[in-house]
Amino acid sequence: MAAVVHRVAIEGRLPGLLRLQVPRLSSPGYRQYATHHSTGTGPQSSSTRRRAVTIANDNGYVPWEELSTREKAARSTQQSFNFALVVAGIVATGALVYVMFTEIISPEGTTNQLHRALDKIKKDPRCVEVLGDPKQIVEFSTNANPRARHWTVPSQREKDKAGNLHLTMRFNVKGPLNQGAVQLHMVQKPGESEFEYQTLTLDVPGHRRIYLENAEPLSQSLKRKTGKLFGIKWW
Repeated sequence: MAAVVHRVAIEGRLPGLLRLQVPRLSSPGYRQYATHHSTGTGPQSSSTRRRAVTIANDNGYVPWEELSTREKAARSTQQSFNFALVVAGIVATGALVYVMFTEIISPEGTTNQLHRALDKIKKDPRCVEVLGDPKQIVEFSTNANPRARHWTVPSQREKDKAGNLHLTMRFNVKGPLNQGAVQLHMVQKPGESEFEYQTLTLDVPGHRRIYLENAEPLSQSLKRKTGKLFGIKWW
C-alpha cells in the first residue's frame, strides 16, 4: 500500500519537472554578456592603460616603434644625458690619472722634485746653520685645508716659445732654529726627460738669501755678452 502511494506522488510531480527548461549556452542574452566581457580584456584596452614614457621613468622596456613623438624625444634626451655623464666621467678620470702621474708617480713629478730639493737643503751646511739639525728639518704648508697639505704642492708648469717646460715651486721648511721659504725653478728642454735646476733658494728672516742652485745669473751674463755690430753677430 505504501509503495502505491509513493508511486502516485512521483507521477504527480513528473509533469511539473518536465516543464522546467535548462538555459541554453547559445541564448542571445548569454552571447551578449560574453561579448561585453571579452572587449574589456582585449589588447586595445591594455595598450591604453600603458604608462606614458618620460625622462624620469623610461627604462627601455617599451620598444622604440611603440613610442609616441613626445616619448621618443624624452628617451633621446635621457640617452644624451647619460652619454654626457659617461664622457664627463672619462674626462675626470683621465685628468685625475694625469695629475697623479705628474704630481706623485713620475720621477720628474712635483712631489719627487720637492723631496730632492729638501734633501739638498738638509745637506747644505749654510742651511743647517740657520735652520738647525738636518734630521729635524721638514717641509710644511701654509694651506688652511689640512687635506690639501698632503695632496697639493704650490707649483706651476708652463712652456715658453722655444718649447722649454718650466717648473716653478714654492714651499716652506722649518727646523729647530728657524723656518724659511724655498723657491725652485727648473727647466726641461725639448727632447729631454729630466729637469735641470735654474734656481733653488732659501729665504730665512734675518738672514741673507742662500742660493743652492743658481744658473740664471750665468745665462743672463751670457745674454749681455752676446751682441751685434753692423748687423753681424760678433760675440
